[in-house]
Amino acid sequence: MKVLVSGAGVAGLSAAVNLGVRGHDVTVIERSSHFRVNGSPIDVRGDAIGIADKMGLLGGIRDQRLRMSELGVFVDADGSVLAPLPLRETSDSDEDIEIAREDLANLLVEALPATATVRFRDSVVELTDDGEGVDVRFLSGGAERFDLVVGADGLHSAVRRLVFGPEARFTRHLGCYAAIADLPGAAGDDGQPNPAYNFPGHLASIMRYRDRALAVFLFRSDPIDYDHHDLDAQKKILADAFAGHDEWRIPELVAAATADPELYFDSASQIHMPAWHRGRVVLVGDAAHAASGLSGRGTSLALLGTYFLAEELDEGDLTAGFERYEARLRPYVRKGQATVGSGADLVLPATWAAIEARNERIRAAAG
Repeated sequence: MKVLVSGAGVAGLSAAVNLGVRGHDVTVIERSSHFRVNGSPIDVRGDAIGIADKMGLLGGIRDQRLRMSELGVFVDADGSVLAPLPLRETSDSDEDIEIAREDLANLLVEALPATATVRFRDSVVELTDDGEGVDVRFLSGGAERFDLVVGADGLHSAVRRLVFGPEARFTRHLGCYAAIADLPGAAGDDGQPNPAYNFPGHLASIMRYRDRALAVFLFRSDPIDYDHHDLDAQKKILADAFAGHDEWRIPELVAAATADPELYFDSASQIHMPAWHRGRVVLVGDAAHAASGLSGRGTSLALLGTYFLAEELDEGDLTAGFERYEARLRPYVRKGQATVGSGADLVLPATWAAIEARNERIRAAAG
């Protein structure tokens, strides 16, 4: 088939690899001018490890795995340690492999078959499915016809909006926003645990791995209305959320974020849909079933889903293949989305009293 994949993140590249190696003619379009690899390290876990092996990626993933067993500490305004940050240890687990987002993206790019084409600075603006094919009009002004369109364009998917309706119909906001920025001044490991500072409903922290450092932010908020493609608007929202707080290293971290041309900023939200396909259009990854960064499951779901989709389409019947893809993946999605629970309460206590109570619980558990 002639296939269009919208989005060149983990889900989009995985779809292109899995469909391309089966002989389909795949075109990937990406709104950005380059592969988007910014963000914190990600996990490949559970059954997704076996899928990565089938895709020929597991050796590279293991070679480039990160070992971050001692991730951090909560600190006070002066930088003094208040409590350890109780995150899971993954360094010795073969069932949960952590890897830098850019490393996984590069492995996927290298795995693209020669027949796959990637076009940057373009996106879908109109889809017309007549049952025999899908006519696509692009932001660049061009138009083309495809046998299959795969929406892999993330939480704010244009393909989902055009085919299934407004984003608000499927979004479940989890009550907070996240931002991640490059922090070159703190690059490298200085031998100290990564620090995280709270004030009510907010967290600012530093994450180091290899020779990189990231400024990571979380803050509680109701849904905010803004243009998701407007980087300046995103930077203003972040700066406003931390305005008036000059303690610890907050001014330094906010300044780094507002200077970063690759700032990641988005809500912690999930996507819940009754179906991920309609006609000759199918959704994968966050576009179909975002679990949110709080789950740590998004990468694994993208690898599983795109492999299942490509495998189920081998039979040739699109509708039946889509239904089998959904039936296989939905148990994983339900489990992944359910893991979020009240995880935000640990890192984003709403009051000073709740922050202190959290720290006391952690200290008591640590002995």
